[in-house]
Amino acid sequence: MAGRVHPRQLAFALPHAESLTRDNFLEGPANAAGLSLIDAWPEWPSRTMWLAGPEGAGKSHLAAIWAEEAGARSTTAHALSAANVPAALATGALVVEDFKPGAFDERALFHLLNLAREEQAYVLITARTAPSSIEIELRDLRSRLRAIPVVSLLEPDDQLFRALIVKYCADRQLAVDEAVVSYLATRIERSHAAARGAVELLDREGLRLGRPVTRALAVELLRKP
Repeated sequence: MAGRVHPRQLAFALPHAESLTRDNFLEGPANAAGLSLIDAWPEWPSRTMWLAGPEGAGKSHLAAIWAEEAGARSTTAHALSAANVPAALATGALVVEDFKPGAFDERALFHLLNLAREEQAYVLITARTAPSSIEIELRDLRSRLRAIPVVSLLEPDDQLFRALIVKYCADRQLAVDEAVVSYLATRIERSHAAARGAVELLDREGLRLGRPVTRALAVELLRKP
C-alpha cells in the first residue's frame, strides 16, 4: 500500500503593516540626530534638509512623522517631474524620498528647489548617501544640493539592534522569546536590513514548515555553511 502523500504547507507572502507614528519610533544614539531634526521643525537651519542613512535606518519613518506634523505631501525622487512640481509643493511642505544616483530628473529637481525657495516651502530629501557623493551633471543643481545641510543616521548600537529585532517580530505578530533575540543579535550583521531580513526568513520558513519561531529554528536557518 502506497504511503499517504501529505500536502505541502504553503507560505503566503502577506503584507505586514509597519506603524510609522512618533510613538512607534525606536530611539537610540544611531538615529538621535535625525529625530532631533524632526522635533526641531520648523526651526531648521535651512528650509530644505537632507536626511541620509543606510537601508532601513528609519529615514521613511522619520519622514512620515514630519509629514504628519508639517502637513507635507510625499513623492519619490524617481516620480518627480517638472510638470508636477507646483502640485507637489501645494501644502508648503514636501518629502522627496529615495534619492538615488541616476534615478531622477535633474531639471525637475532643480525646478523644485527653486520654487521651494521662492515660496519659502519646506523640503525634506531622504537618501542613502550625502549629496556630495552623487554625480550631478547640472552645475547649478550640483552647487545647490551640496549646500543643503545633511543629517546622518547610523547603523544601530547593540541595544537598538535588539529592540529592532523585537519590533520587526511584533510587526509580523511573531511571538519570540529572549533566546531568539539574543541568537539573532549575535549571529547576523548589525544593520537594519539584516535584522528585517532575518525576521522575514524566520516568519516565512516557520509558516512553511508549520513550526513555531524558536532558537532551534533560527539556528537551522542561519547556520553558516
